[in-house]
Amino acid sequence: MGCDTGEPDEQPPHEVDLPAFEIDQFEVTNADFARFVEATGYQTDAEKQGLSGNWRDAAAGKDNHPVVYVSWNDAQAFCQWLGKRLPTEAEWEKAARGTDGRLYPWGNDYDPTKLNGKDSGVRGTMPVGSFPAGASPYGCMDMAGNVWEWTADWYEPYPDSTFHSDYFGQKYRVLRGGGWFETAAWARTTVRNANSETAANDDVGFRCAR
Repeated sequence: MGCDTGEPDEQPPHEVDLPAFEIDQFEVTNADFARFVEATGYQTDAEKQGLSGNWRDAAAGKDNHPVVYVSWNDAQAFCQWLGKRLPTEAEWEKAARGTDGRLYPWGNDYDPTKLNGKDSGVRGTMPVGSFPAGASPYGCMDMAGNVWEWTADWYEPYPDSTFHSDYFGQKYRVLRGGGWFETAAWARTTVRNANSETAANDDVGFRCAR
């Protein structure tokens, strides 16, 4: 896990022994989330805060696109409703890169035709699974690009790291995978991003694990 040539918070590389787990092949879609809301009456953090962007507006005509404008709290609630959970950061990274340390889900060389990133020119989400050639070694889709994905973990330094960040500590949750506006450097399997548990944006979604 991690990378010795990436950003300081990705270092140092270290081994993590993971028990067996399952992770969704696809990001949670607008249609998936709509079923949850219909069954529970759930209101997202963005809706409660009256923010201009919310998942309903973004979902119009896009049933099979990843749900966006969902906070970490919203993602947690959805996963729990299904009897699942958010993946840990280590689980997410293993599902994205396999055991051979690859930098992208498909290999070590960036290929803009294998993800919905900035180079795609779409400037928005695309239906999940639109880039089958970009699948991870385990068949997981869109683990680079489309939307950033929430993980279960707090943003903390890696073991034996000498890097310090004011963002460390139990304040922010880790996001992985890069969104639809990211360049090659930010779509790598080891890149770490973080935000508050109530933050929501048009390039942030999630997938579940168990």
